[in-house]
Amino acid sequence: MRAYQNLHRFDRSRAFGTWILSIAAHYCIDLLRKKKFKMFSLDAENDDGMTMEIPDVSSPNPEYESVTREQRERLHLLLKDLDETDRAAVIMRYWYDFSEKEIAQSLKLTVSAVKSRLHRSRRALAGMWNEEEAPQVRPERRTYESPAF
Repeated sequence: MRAYQNLHRFDRSRAFGTWILSIAAHYCIDLLRKKKFKMFSLDAENDDGMTMEIPDVSSPNPEYESVTREQRERLHLLLKDLDETDRAAVIMRYWYDFSEKEIAQSLKLTVSAVKSRLHRSRRALAGMWNEEEAPQVRPERRTYESPAF
């Protein structure tokens, strides 16, 4: 609508598309300027007499760091259960960002063999990871029931 209303201002020596995009961009900027943002004071106290504190995003998060470290250690233990070649392929791919071609050259395998080893290793690691998470509780069988149950 703005373009139609201001068509008489269009300079024919310039590109029409640039003129339309300029109108659209300025319209969006105008909308953002009109938008009201909520303001609040960091010094204002709430009902409990506490002031608002915004946590520092760059500060360390002990819980996150602890969980990350535990997961990393767990993954290292699970990697030990893999075949040496599979473990090497996984480490080269996901720790050192080697391509499948580079891994194939290093391990003297074909690229398709590397891809299948990586796939098989990921599945094995996922299975081992899920096994450890799931509790290994076997339901007790009652003595009078059939072994099928």
